Formats: sequence, C-alpha cells, structure tokens
Amino acid sequence: MNVVVIGASGYVGAELIGLLTQHNKISIQHLLVSENGTSSGQTFSQLHARWQGICDLPLEPFSPQWFEQHISASKHKIDAVFFATPHEFSAQWAQAFIDEDVKVFDLSGGFRLKDAKQYPVHYGFEHQALNALQQAQYGLAEWQAAEIATSNLIAVPGCYPTASLLALKPITSNDLHQENSLIVVNGISGVTGAGRTASLATSFCEVSLTPYNILQHRHQPEISQEANVEVIFNPHLAPYKRGLLVTVTLQLKAGVTSQQVDSAFTKAYQDTPLVRIVNTWPKIDNVAYSPFADVHWLVDEEKQVVVVSCAIDNLLKGAASQAIQCANISLGLASEYSLLTAGNY
Repeated sequence: MNVVVIGASGYVGAELIGLLTQHNKISIQHLLVSENGTSSGQTFSQLHARWQGICDLPLEPFSPQWFEQHISASKHKIDAVFFATPHEFSAQWAQAFIDEDVKVFDLSGGFRLKDAKQYPVHYGFEHQALNALQQAQYGLAEWQAAEIATSNLIAVPGCYPTASLLALKPITSNDLHQENSLIVVNGISGVTGAGRTASLATSFCEVSLTPYNILQHRHQPEISQEANVEVIFNPHLAPYKRGLLVTVTLQLKAGVTSQQVDSAFTKAYQDTPLVRIVNTWPKIDNVAYSPFADVHWLVDEEKQVVVVSCAIDNLLKGAASQAIQCANISLGLASEYSLLTAGNY
C-alpha cells in the first residue's frame, strides 16, 4: 500500500508516521503539512528528532495544485491517505481522494458523527460532504472489522471514545444494561490530547487536574452513537504528557450476574491481542507508548451496578495505532500486524 500522510507535523501525525515506517506492507510516498504552516520545507526528522535516520522525508505543503499533480495526474498510484488534520480539512478533501480511488483513513473528527446536523453544534462547521459522510465507516477496530474491510472512508475513533466504547460495548451490545438508566463516563487525559499548538491553557506548568467541557464535549455524542445508549461524559485534563483512562458506571438489568458480565467481556476480547483483560484496575503507565488497551471491571450484584475502567495511550490506541489497525484490516492482515514488533513502543 502506497500512502500519503496529511498533517505530519502534529503529535498524532508523528506517531502515525513512526508506525508506518516500521510497517513492511506500507510505503510512505509523501508527507504533507499546511500550506501556510511554519514546518513546510523541513524534513520530518528535523521536526521530530526521534525519527532521524528512520524517516527523513521532506514536509511538503498541501495545496490544490499538489493534489492535481500527485493524485489526479500522477502515474504513480497512491492507494491511501491518512488525515491527521483539523476536522474541517478532512471533511473538505476526503471526497476528492475517494473520487480518485484513494482510500481515506481520517484521524480527525470530520466523519465520526453520522448526523450532519451535529457538526455545527459540536465541531463548529457545516458539513458539506454529505455523500462522503453517508459512506463513512466508524473504525473501532475490535468491533467493526468486517465493515472496515470493505469501506473506502474510515473514521478512526477519538481517544476518549475508544477507551469508553471498549469499556461499554460488551455490556450494551449484549443488552445487559438497564434501559434509560444513567450511564456516567469519567475520563482523564494527558496534555498531548490537546495537540501540539502552543496554548497557555494546556501548558504543562499551568495544568492542574481539572474537569472541562462538562455536558458539552464533542466526544459525548460519538460515544452515545456507537454504544447505542445515552451517556454523560465528564472529561478531565491532567498534568502528564500522554495516556488516558476512563471509568464507566452503569446500572445492570435486574438479575444480571457477575458471571454474565465476565462472559460478555471474555467473549468480546479473548481473540483481540491489543485489548488486554487485566486482573487489577488499569494504570496509564502500563499502556503508555504502546498500542494496548487494558480493561478491568467489577460488579456489585446487590446494587446491580458495574464499574469498568479502560486505559490507553491517547496518541496510539486512541489515534495512530488504531489507524494502523484499520489499514491492516483493509489489507486483509491481522489488525495487530506490525504493532507488536519490538521497538514500536
């Protein structure tokens, strides 16, 4: 698979490119950045020194002229594009790539919500690419492999939704939850979740553990949509670099037992190498810099309540490595292909 990456200068783009360089079935042809950005003209390794000698490709400015030259008129076939861009950009350009028979893996939020009316509310723009939105497939790798394999546009899930859905779906997909009961998802993320652009609000020295965007976070409708239940999502920002943890509390149906819940999680994840069922409450340190998701739960049968926690690396399982999983599925490979190689994390 010959690919291009658009949005190569950010944290997620850098992690994605690092993983792509270690994948023997995928070849990076171009790395693109904003036409007006300051990183254009540098090499990738100049911007991200960790990859010096591993990926020294130039960072090219994306423009309509670049698209015409390298996609529309090029004799060198590009098979796929990865968007690690602002949401509006992928929403604007995805259809153009699809029309040229280039598969799209979108790591932004440009295609995660199925209802176009929700984009002005949660993302601040009117979605114009309605045909692309209609064909977009949500890409939670452990749950939607069959659909991912046949889609030309994959909406790679957000970091909070990935952890939340891995915790929720074994319960909700088996209809073990009490209908219309309160489902609360508490999430905590490190500062890299806010991106690489400098901001006083996310400066490491300024951040204290604090909730933010309560009852209005853009990931709340994404979680509710894919879990097929309404949730209350409470995100928190914490003063550490990377990693994310969610804890979900929900009411079980009367009579649901611990054994039923255990069976639901075991059945969901017994054949998924990147989702690990652990026997203690998960820790961010155990998944940071890795493609793993660690899941643990506890049932109170007297109260008919289950509490589930899931820890992931927000830049990897919450973004870049899950995009690789989706690409692997599209190639007919095991979703974990290349991600467990020594040196990847």
